[in-house]
Amino acid sequence: MQPLNTALKARLDQLEPIRAFLMEHHARLASKDHQVDTYFHVPNGKLKWRHGTIENALILKEAGARPDPCAGDEGYFPLESPDVDAGALGCLLSRALGTKAVVEKTREIYFIENVKFHLDEVKGLGFFLEIEAVDVDDSTPVESLAAQCCHYKEALGIREEDLLALSYSDIQQTL
Repeated sequence: MQPLNTALKARLDQLEPIRAFLMEHHARLASKDHQVDTYFHVPNGKLKWRHGTIENALILKEAGARPDPCAGDEGYFPLESPDVDAGALGCLLSRALGTKAVVEKTREIYFIENVKFHLDEVKGLGFFLEIEAVDVDDSTPVESLAAQCCHYKEALGIREEDLLALSYSDIQQTL
């Protein structure tokens, strides 16, 4: 089962001020990944196949995303096993469900304790920040996780009008 988490996403003008803040606060750079997310047509929520240099997974996000820090309703199925041909699976899903959108991005992932920061440069869309507080040991109430997200939102100077409830595929389709 996926650990409980809360998250928020914001549009940015640039990544460097966020990166500088993270370095000043001794954030750990976990990885840099080039990712291509293929979204499929499904009756509810979003189903995407993430194909990256590091992360490869099927990800289901249930409908009803909110811009405020909220509990993540998400299914995550890693495709790291040598028994799984992720490319063949992606082609099969595309044939069966149809491709809704393809989003390409470069992602840097940083951590400060249990809080994960995604710095994303999304092709054709710009720069984004995702802040995700994760309950790593089943001991942190969702309210505390939301408070952590809000703390960093304020510390980073993220304005309410910069928060997004839309996925990158939704933003891409509105252009």
